[in-house]
Amino acid sequence: MSGAHFAFTDRWGGVSAAPYAELNLGGAVGDDPAAVRTNRELAAKALGLEPGLVIWMNQVHGRDVALVDGPWATAASTGDAPAVDAVVTARRGLALAVLTADCTPVLLADPVAGVAGAAHAGRPGMVAGVVPAAVEAMIALGADPGRIVARTGPAVCGRCYEVPEAMRAEVAAVVPEAWSETSWGTPAVDVTAGVHAQLAALGVRDRQASAVCTRESGDHYSYRRDRTTGRLAGYVWLGAEGSGREER
Repeated sequence: MSGAHFAFTDRWGGVSAAPYAELNLGGAVGDDPAAVRTNRELAAKALGLEPGLVIWMNQVHGRDVALVDGPWATAASTGDAPAVDAVVTARRGLALAVLTADCTPVLLADPVAGVAGAAHAGRPGMVAGVVPAAVEAMIALGADPGRIVARTGPAVCGRCYEVPEAMRAEVAAVVPEAWSETSWGTPAVDVTAGVHAQLAALGVRDRQASAVCTRESGDHYSYRRDRTTGRLAGYVWLGAEGSGREER
């Protein structure tokens, strides 16, 4: 799909020390801020991005969306990012980033319209409708759901995300496709399946999900597995119009 770029990190290739080793990109998990800044620079440069043109969020498990046309006023500090769980832009070359460590990172792009979006979909955000809210914001900028490309990254799988029975019922009442069961036979939630069902209902047909379960993969951060840990990142951006390539 012309001009659309998607990328997801693992935990390797950075400078953070244990328990955040190595490529922690989260600025609010207790890691050395200098290490996080270095890691963000390393990741951006590895993707051919200008670090100052990567847009981060202050994620709060809600459904609010920010429209972005340039870096935040003081881009050097994550704390200056707004408290939202999705960002959308119509500016090519501006990269949108989402942090996760079990939640589902959702990257969206309509390369024809030149509109991109990124959403942080944990269980509360999925139920609240953060992904539909992001798609709606993209449509307002000229995107067409039938053209939107959706990629979801490494996340805890539905066979590993154990929850109380009452919580599973509450989630399934809103997003039935998120109903799941662990591999050991207890109630669970499959956030990625729920997100893909929401996207399908909106008319987004070009969808792909990562096969990586963060709880099972030692190459990825998992809050449910380790509690004190780093954060992965997903990035989406649109290159020059007509560049004719898609990267994942």
